[in-house]
Amino acid sequence: MDNHELAVPVLSRGKHRNPRKGACFMEFASYLAGEPWSDHPSCTHPLLAGVARDVNDCTTDAGRARLAPLIPSVIGLTPDDPHVVPRVTARCIHHALPVVSQERQYILAVALLVGERHLAALDGRPLDSLEEASQAALDAVPAATKWARTFTARAHRGHPDFARRTAPRAVSCAVEGISQACVTNPDERLFNLLTAAIDECKVWMPASFLAPPPQAQAEEVRRDSVRIR
Repeated sequence: MDNHELAVPVLSRGKHRNPRKGACFMEFASYLAGEPWSDHPSCTHPLLAGVARDVNDCTTDAGRARLAPLIPSVIGLTPDDPHVVPRVTARCIHHALPVVSQERQYILAVALLVGERHLAALDGRPLDSLEEASQAALDAVPAATKWARTFTARAHRGHPDFARRTAPRAVSCAVEGISQACVTNPDERLFNLLTAAIDECKVWMPASFLAPPPQAQAEEVRRDSVRIR
């Protein structure tokens, strides 16, 4: 094995000082993007990067290698449209609500209603209107939804910290909740959640940014993914 192969990052939990110690999902992204080694690189939208870090850390060791081929798809995803944060947050909550504990359902229902308020304001809809997917997700957890509606009716309607605090906490709650849920396929569900978050970010990117990654980069990730396995 040559020195280059020794330096290939291996996906694992947490932060790592350098590639020889391994890498989390976003550290590997910084490596492929040519940025300084970091789990908070500038090549990815901050909320999507948070989703990726959470999924990386909450996926089992056996399931984590499957995440590697997704890494190139987050590089360059830095949409600045104000829809991105509430929409990505909603996608994560939709995946989590049916399976997480009741306590987490209450938290996520509140975050979803608040995010939907932001979306309604952006789209010029009545503030109490919901997108279809969010309505269906809330209908599936009526007790949590009833409590969340009462709570949000009393809370401050502006929620100025939604993007900075509420959204990151909600996606972390969603990911952790799935990883701890009484389901047989948490890794599969987390993979699907991350894929959905990536797809949502792509919706808000200019078409010119969505070209496939260079073949050489795609081949490098494929080879590295094989080594990880």
